[in-house]
Amino acid sequence: MRQALAASGTLAGPDPAGFVGGFSISFWIPTAVLAAALTIKLPTILRLWRDPLLRAVGGLLLLACAVFVFVAPSTIAWTNRVTGVPNISAPWCYSLITAFCGSCLLLIIAWRNGLSDRSAATRRAMRWVVSVYSSVIVALWVLFALADAPVERVRDLDTYYATTPFMREEILLYLLAHTVAVLITSWLIWNWVRTDGLDAWLRWGLKFLGVGYALNLVFDAVKLTAVVARWTGHDLDWLSTDLAPPVACLSAIVIALGFILPHAGQYLHDRRLVRAAHRELRPLYQLMRSVSGSGVPFVLRSTPELRLIRRETFIRDVLLGLARHIDERRRHAAYGAALALGFPPDRAKALAAAVAIVDAVESGRRSPELPGDDDVDTADLLREIGATSRALRRPHEIEAVRARAATAPAESVPVDE
Repeated sequence: MRQALAASGTLAGPDPAGFVGGFSISFWIPTAVLAAALTIKLPTILRLWRDPLLRAVGGLLLLACAVFVFVAPSTIAWTNRVTGVPNISAPWCYSLITAFCGSCLLLIIAWRNGLSDRSAATRRAMRWVVSVYSSVIVALWVLFALADAPVERVRDLDTYYATTPFMREEILLYLLAHTVAVLITSWLIWNWVRTDGLDAWLRWGLKFLGVGYALNLVFDAVKLTAVVARWTGHDLDWLSTDLAPPVACLSAIVIALGFILPHAGQYLHDRRLVRAAHRELRPLYQLMRSVSGSGVPFVLRSTPELRLIRRETFIRDVLLGLARHIDERRRHAAYGAALALGFPPDRAKALAAAVAIVDAVESGRRSPELPGDDDVDTADLLREIGATSRALRRPHEIEAVRARAATAPAESVPVDE
């Protein structure tokens, strides 16, 4: 009808259906993103399988993948053809969507309240979700069994059967169940986002989840508008067939990012800290390498964590051998000199350790067989290798402390103050 009016010139102005129809997102794109989120989470889920929250996240992502696999038009046609029942994909897809909604509610309730919260209110809320959404799924299949829907509709079933007895109720039931779940989940998420003390990555993940569920509300609104328009004799089918699918795909992508972000962000943050610690030890490592004559062998497949551990171990091993050349009195004098030069105690302590190690290296090169002090306390040196290595990055400060310590009497301030 719309096409006929447009061709005759009776219908003026832009065609929103044609405009929106130009924007589409393949159903396989959100499926791939959701699968990527599941893949990222899977190692943690398998390692901590006893954690019910991780199992719930894995189940939710798997269910979301199943939704987009089975709502793809090609899969709908395949399911109908294999079963031999026209439109049997409708109750199946509606059931998957309803199960996903219920799972979202359960996850948010358990995730926010935590495993330690075993209050009667929490248990009652979770039982209510399970019972209500299980009943909705049963009702969807009963209504489909009672309905008469012989004409297969792959893309526009919601609007085509919007006025058909029992199919009308089925379509309305799944949309209302979806809308209620999305409203409650959005409310819980945005309340949680405003909670103080959240990890930054978790907060951003929750924000993405909130935006994703807000897009789900847009999906429900356009679907319901198209269905109600059919009831009143109007044709807004393009809302359901052209606008709702890309909105649903975009929503799934944003929700998947919400699940990925806390895990991936924390992982990248931890890796950055490990790499920074590895780089921080480079000056002290190079100095110890000059003492031993060799360094840590390069292993192509070693992880950043393993490289850091091997560098720390190498530095401590060489320091233990070098300890007999460390002059504790000169170390005390260097600490006092650093304080006199205006360095704060922690910085002065690191500079004193660096001076003592540099002196020990030079002493060992001059007299490698000369016996040293067996009473050297190496605990601080071995524990504070990061601070000592940072001090070695500023050789001018070390030279200033050495010069001051050489011209001034040894300070009486202990090194561990």
